[in-house]
Amino acid sequence: MKRIGVLVFPGFQILDLAAIAAFELANMHAGKPVYKVELLSEAGGLVASSSGVTTGSKRFGRARFDTLLMTGALTIEPTSEKMCRFLRAGLRNARRVASICTGAFGLADAGLLDGRRATTHWAFAHELQQRHPGIKVQPDRIFINDGPVWTSAGMTAGIDLVLALVEEDMGVEAARFIAKKLVVYHRRAGGQSQYSALLELEPRSDRIQQALVHARANLRDVLSVDELAEVAHLSPRQFSRAFKAETGQSPAHAVENLRVEAARALIDEGRLALGVVASETGFGDPERMRRAFLRTLGQPPQSVRRVARQQGATA
Repeated sequence: MKRIGVLVFPGFQILDLAAIAAFELANMHAGKPVYKVELLSEAGGLVASSSGVTTGSKRFGRARFDTLLMTGALTIEPTSEKMCRFLRAGLRNARRVASICTGAFGLADAGLLDGRRATTHWAFAHELQQRHPGIKVQPDRIFINDGPVWTSAGMTAGIDLVLALVEEDMGVEAARFIAKKLVVYHRRAGGQSQYSALLELEPRSDRIQQALVHARANLRDVLSVDELAEVAHLSPRQFSRAFKAETGQSPAHAVENLRVEAARALIDEGRLALGVVASETGFGDPERMRRAFLRTLGQPPQSVRRVARQQGATA
């Protein structure tokens, strides 16, 4: 059984604990206890989150863990020396150490991120880089794995992180099962931007939102205005007008952005040829995908893949 130690402290962000549900579902999938999750704190006992909700915890000591997972907070406070010592010992004794959101500051204060690539919530990435110049901060990531150290972006990205940890341990089918149970994407790739094209559109009405969700789930299809309008229960003319008014983009432009985002994620993974990526994301052929990348990202897919490979080689 793999012992997972989740580190909490006064003022931690309660949403970070949602990620541990993935370990619980991994046990369900396996039909046996693969993971045992323990909440740890410096003093033990009840620990209050920033929202006021409290949770029980054990005082951390010399017990060995397979994985240590550091939670974050809405404000950044210096990490206690006792916590830093425990984290440093964890890097020596545990198989891996990870952080969710601003928990990266705890790992950084302990010196665990020196010389490593790391990420955190986009709003705190610049501060992390300023406080710790020796870290290779990459704010445009959902999570990063650099050797035995993992870091994730803000809050819900902790779920992506734990899904990746479980996939490393139990395989892709287990991760897919858990993602389905959690009603989340199986893999928002580690290379995917924290800035979601879907979220940036921010439509006001449920009808336009429903059409966008349909588009994101069916990128391999043609996704004509007629099809999206039907999903939104509007005439094509009404749909185009409402879509532009609510998002500031045409339906075609928005769909292209969604396709570029999905294609970039697959390219960062590095497992599929560019022609396959183009087909899987609805571009049809690599040249059409290349033109879309140049319009949206200012660089072709080949450059995105080259950067991803270079980053992987330095991991």
